[in-house]
Amino acid sequence: MYIGTCLLSVEIPDCESLKDKRHVIKSIIERAKRELHLSVAEVGGLDEWDYAEIGLAYVSNSAKHADEVIAKAVNWIEANLKDGILGNYKTEIVRVF
Repeated sequence: MYIGTCLLSVEIPDCESLKDKRHVIKSIIERAKRELHLSVAEVGGLDEWDYAEIGLAYVSNSAKHADEVIAKAVNWIEANLKDGILGNYKTEIVRVF
C-alpha cells in the first residue's frame, strides 16, 4: 500500500479577516474532495488571515499511480484557486506495510 501526500502553501492577499480566508479555503477544499476524490484538509496557518497550508492524501496500490494523482491534484488546485496564489508545495510517496 502506498500513500501519496502533499503539503501546499497558499497565499490569499485580498483577505481582510479569517472569515474571508475560510471562505476561499473551504471552497477549494470541498471542490477538491468532490472532484478529485482525495482526503483534503487545512492543516496549517489556521489563525493567519492571508496564508493557509492544505494537506492532500491519496491511498493506492501503486507508487506511480499515487504520484500521478497527487501531481494532478496540485495542478488542479493551482488552476482553480481563484482568490489565492499557490506557493511552495512538497510531495511524498510513502510505502506502508
